[in-house]
Amino acid sequence: MIYGGDGLGRLPEDKNTAAPKSKASPQNARGKAVFVPFVLESERVEVELKEQHAGFARATLQSVIAPSPQRVPPPCPYFGRCGGCQYQHTGYEHQLEIKSGILRETSLRTAKLTLEVPLQVHAGEPWQYRNRTRMKVRTTPAFALGYFRYGSHELLPVEECPISSPLINRAVSAVWEVGNTGVDPSLREVQFFANHDDTEVLLELYIDRNGEPENFRKFAMNVMVALPKIAGIVIFQSVAGGENENDRSPLSTSRGPSVAVGRDFLRYNVGGEEYHVSGGSFFQTNRFLAETLVNLVVGGRKGATALDLYAGTGLFTMPLSRNFERVTAVESAPYSFADLAKNAPRGSKAVQATTEDFLTLKRSATNFDLVVVDPPRAGLGEKVSRALGRMNTPRVTYVSCDPATLSRDLRILLESGFRVESAHLVDLFPQTFHMESVFHLVR
Repeated sequence: MIYGGDGLGRLPEDKNTAAPKSKASPQNARGKAVFVPFVLESERVEVELKEQHAGFARATLQSVIAPSPQRVPPPCPYFGRCGGCQYQHTGYEHQLEIKSGILRETSLRTAKLTLEVPLQVHAGEPWQYRNRTRMKVRTTPAFALGYFRYGSHELLPVEECPISSPLINRAVSAVWEVGNTGVDPSLREVQFFANHDDTEVLLELYIDRNGEPENFRKFAMNVMVALPKIAGIVIFQSVAGGENENDRSPLSTSRGPSVAVGRDFLRYNVGGEEYHVSGGSFFQTNRFLAETLVNLVVGGRKGATALDLYAGTGLFTMPLSRNFERVTAVESAPYSFADLAKNAPRGSKAVQATTEDFLTLKRSATNFDLVVVDPPRAGLGEKVSRALGRMNTPRVTYVSCDPATLSRDLRILLESGFRVESAHLVDLFPQTFHMESVFHLVR
């Protein structure tokens, strides 16, 4: 199993074996490595080739000839057609084994790092864990709300999502109910964000640049009448960027016109800290493991100064301020920074800047006792990694949502004299190939 959800297999080499189904040169495919979704280790399967390249092929699963003993019936009726989940066909314990293996293998292959410390795995609730869900919208010929079909940009209508919280699923039903009565065709996406105890939900509507936010007031009010637990609906005149709903805020680089019906924020409690989280801001998506993640990053760390890079709304800034005399938090996204400025307690300083600018413009001259980094999927990149390596800080805690970019950055940080003190896999995204990891580095 490889990162991305596919299984890595090999097409038959034996000429007596039936040639693989292919629309293009099946005879040239024999023995070639092939990537196949929705399979498991050691399975023998029948596939249909979809793409052929010089060194590999991509295929779709047709049937399972010899199934793995780990294979289970997927509970979601959309699984296999929906592009959101990749692992519902195996049990949760086995999903953790797959992810652990991928994280170790990626670290070894890219960072040349053989973990000499135990990889500690932190499991969560496998279902109804998402506090944030983003869905696409189709308005013609009939209203539909859902996800993209696997491997395409075609909408798959979805009426419930078993990995989303119960309140989010109720909000999805409310949007379906009102949407079926008619909605302005400029609506493109709806994002649902539920609070820590699933008692309130905030909706974000994303309309295209030719749309008018004011035209959605009636629609928003009708949805709120259909589900009174909706605290508010924020309408953004901006199509959300990025196709992966685990990416950071779709408004991370711009702050466009918006209209709010009801409140434009939720209050979210993690570990006794209350966060102001506005529509358009980024916040961690697992409602069961947020406190675990904070404890792994901050717990037991103390000192005079700490630096929180890619701080978001301050998830780590607030608890860091309890343990450090001075905390500097850096965030570039406008909505997240506005929340960070509200959430940052006394003794901390919120700075609106990109991490690269902050580190390269000599604003990081302070010798921080701890640097926490929680970058988006693209990771730190070479410039930021090398800038961190040049700092005198004795500790870096790297929170990552992508093992490939984590490993790329770790290679540079290890070359700078850091070593891995502890490594954690935090399963914030059960049923999917996505994973969160926390690496504590010291020197």
